[in-house]
Amino acid sequence: MSEWIDNETDRQADAAEGAPTLIRRSLLAAQQRLLAILPGLAVAVLVAMSAMLITEHHGGPVMLMSLLLGMAVGFLREDPRLRSGLTFTCKTVLRLGVAFLGAQITVQYLADLGWMALTFVISGVVVTVLSGIGFAHLLDRSSWFGVLAGGAVGICGASAAAALSAVLPRHDKSDADTAMTIIGVTALSTIAMIAYPIVGRAAGLDERGIGFFLGVTIHDVAQVVGAGYSVSDLAGNIAVVVKLFRVLLLLPMVVAVAFAVRMAADRASSARPSLPVFVIGFAALVGLGSFGVIPPELATALSSTSRWCLITAMAGIGISTSLGQIRQLGYRPAVVLVGATAAIAFFGLAGALLLFPSSR
Repeated sequence: MSEWIDNETDRQADAAEGAPTLIRRSLLAAQQRLLAILPGLAVAVLVAMSAMLITEHHGGPVMLMSLLLGMAVGFLREDPRLRSGLTFTCKTVLRLGVAFLGAQITVQYLADLGWMALTFVISGVVVTVLSGIGFAHLLDRSSWFGVLAGGAVGICGASAAAALSAVLPRHDKSDADTAMTIIGVTALSTIAMIAYPIVGRAAGLDERGIGFFLGVTIHDVAQVVGAGYSVSDLAGNIAVVVKLFRVLLLLPMVVAVAFAVRMAADRASSARPSLPVFVIGFAALVGLGSFGVIPPELATALSSTSRWCLITAMAGIGISTSLGQIRQLGYRPAVVLVGATAAIAFFGLAGALLLFPSSR
């Protein structure tokens, strides 16, 4: 009885104090939250800035560099003062980066490709994701890891891995899976940048055919540019257009995976599946950018913000991931990535030979 009286007294006191007190309490809670996440976030930003500096002076994929630098200082994750900030970086900052990523993707890429090429590129992404799921099943990995690996290989490498990891179910090895996927897909993309132009020449493809082959099969945009323009300007232009259309497919891929995850989680209940807010933001920015609503200066600023968010998130994931966790994953994730890479390579080569018969 006395407890009820005390609670009622507190409630009446709160009501008497009114909205200003509630606002002060909300601000105090927000301040405490900010102070809790600031140390870990600051460390991740510092690692991201170091990765950017190294990349600008010595080259290399900046997201992979950020991930590796984060793993190099992984001992920091044991500091309890950093845990809240690292968790915020791996989740919220990552999702902000994915949302803002939509500002640099527009449907204008479709105008430069014929319907047969578009259909083939879409089919290639589907085949790659299904092959990732298939290899994952064969090697006793979850279907979700197959989606992560297949999506990273089939769409746009590290950026796709980051976007998909933000909507896939979380478990105790999520960060290790993401780190392994980014490391593997970047290494395979670099190998492909060197080897695939040689493969295209050996198969008898001309510049158009090689450009299409490179755009369909190589994982990261930077490696597509490097491989395409090493052949010729025509091959480079075709490769970039095809690759950018693959990047555009990140939107439906993320939306589909988000729905699949939510439906799997709610299957036993009557709850209606819904999209995460950051996925809606991603889709909205793609639509606004495609219709020219976003001014070029704002689109550039959003793209830059997205890049920094993703680099910072990779640093946070690297700090949160131990080499022991990656070793515990074993060889199976690497085999899944190699299998998905082989699938899209054969599919892309067959498509280039089919769509560009004059190449032979």
